[in-house]
Amino acid sequence: MKILFTKKFTKQSLSKKLGAEFTVDFVEVIKINPLPVKSFELKALSLIFTSVNAVDAFFSNNFKPNENFAAWNYNKIYAVGLRTKAALRKHGFGTFKVAKHAKDLSEFIIDNSQKEKFVQFCGNLALDVLDKTLPLQNVSYRKVIVYETELLYPELSTTYDAVCFFSPSGVRSFAKQNSLENLMIFSIGETTSNEVRNFTNNPIMTSKESNLDDLLKLISAQSPKGGSAKT
Repeated sequence: MKILFTKKFTKQSLSKKLGAEFTVDFVEVIKINPLPVKSFELKALSLIFTSVNAVDAFFSNNFKPNENFAAWNYNKIYAVGLRTKAALRKHGFGTFKVAKHAKDLSEFIIDNSQKEKFVQFCGNLALDVLDKTLPLQNVSYRKVIVYETELLYPELSTTYDAVCFFSPSGVRSFAKQNSLENLMIFSIGETTSNEVRNFTNNPIMTSKESNLDDLLKLISAQSPKGGSAKT
């Protein structure tokens, strides 16, 4: 099976996990552009990060590297996804709560927050789940855009058997110039799969854990040796 990943990974690591039955290629469908946002006081605030890109933009482009982050008296850090948690850990920060999806995090905050003041760092195309739900429940909340997602709209000349998507914006970028109708479709999570459904009625195989390892297991199950995966 010849499979296209709409995000770059190390080809050797993917080939090792998928096996000889698969050939992998990569195409960039989006570009992340950090924004120069002026830093502000974080004391007494609880921080929300919904993506690795938000973490990277926060540390590299918004708040000066020579600031003493560890001394800042923020309340707690909340994250969406294990990869976001790992990105925060690289900078020496732990997380109070990690949710699989923004909706799950929103429900947790509404049920458990103790008059915290929240600030979410995210991209311009982030889902509006938190800013639609939290203020309605009298939760103090603001959103700070720390990066822009640029859709690249690549046009492919090579034929593939399958394609993997990792974000709704990646789906929109790919689908503008390329058809999905003759492709087996894999998705990192349900939010991304919902976007795919705007462009095709084909079955979509979605990672239940919303991470790369689970997605690769789903793909591997499509090989003759692996059997068939559930859709």
